[in-house]
Amino acid sequence: MPDAARPLYLDHHATTPLDPRVLDAMDPFLRDEFGNAASRTHAYGWRAEAAVESARERIAAALGAEPREIVFTSGATESNNIAVLGAARARRAHGRDGVVALATEHRAVLDPLRALEREGFRTAVLPVGPDGLVDLDRLRDAVDERTALVSAMAANNEIGVLQPLDAIGAIAREAGAWLHSDAAQAAGRLAFDLAAQPIELLSLSGHKLYGPKGVGALFVRARRPRVRPEPIQYGGGHERGLRSGTLPVALCVGLARALELCLEEREA
Repeated sequence: MPDAARPLYLDHHATTPLDPRVLDAMDPFLRDEFGNAASRTHAYGWRAEAAVESARERIAAALGAEPREIVFTSGATESNNIAVLGAARARRAHGRDGVVALATEHRAVLDPLRALEREGFRTAVLPVGPDGLVDLDRLRDAVDERTALVSAMAANNEIGVLQPLDAIGAIAREAGAWLHSDAAQAAGRLAFDLAAQPIELLSLSGHKLYGPKGVGALFVRARRPRVRPEPIQYGGGHERGLRSGTLPVALCVGLARALELCLEEREA
């Protein structure tokens, strides 16, 4: 029976409670299995690495991706920063200095865009219509042979609009641009088949889908086309050099379990 003294929570687009089944999956790695996944010389490290790689495989399977295309991060904000800053900077050397985003993007996309503008990049922020959708003709006019990246949120956190990512991605690819999508609100709720969809980079966050806070992931396409953003932080070369830092094994395990449960139980 509901506790009448407990406030009713209706802010699930801000964060979600941790699913008890996710906590159960994480529990061994919060207690006894405390090894560093980068330690290759003893059993604690081997078991930690095995848990991380299993989580990576399960996240990839849930998104229609390959395990090598999943990079663990601290959340969608970091994933967005790697995608926007890293992709733009990597492509500038190839004559692409333009970045396009929608006006309804999260600040974790728009603020990096402003940072790129200060670095001399050409940036364009496109308005959306009364229905919250991007005008595809206007997008086509904004994208050219110098555009490095287009960023379009999959599901908006404030108005709930679902952008037509396949159509946006097709326009981007016509010009040789990469498409990044902030899918923090969409992962676990919408089905993705990233092997087939024209999306090069996709961000997600654990705490938006009944998983733990402090963990997220970035899909980075490894084939047709191969995408390689520049890292935005340096250190031990973790995550194939894209995101240095000791991996939080329990959080990675929790993210994978949460994503699986959301997809298993979502309404058709």
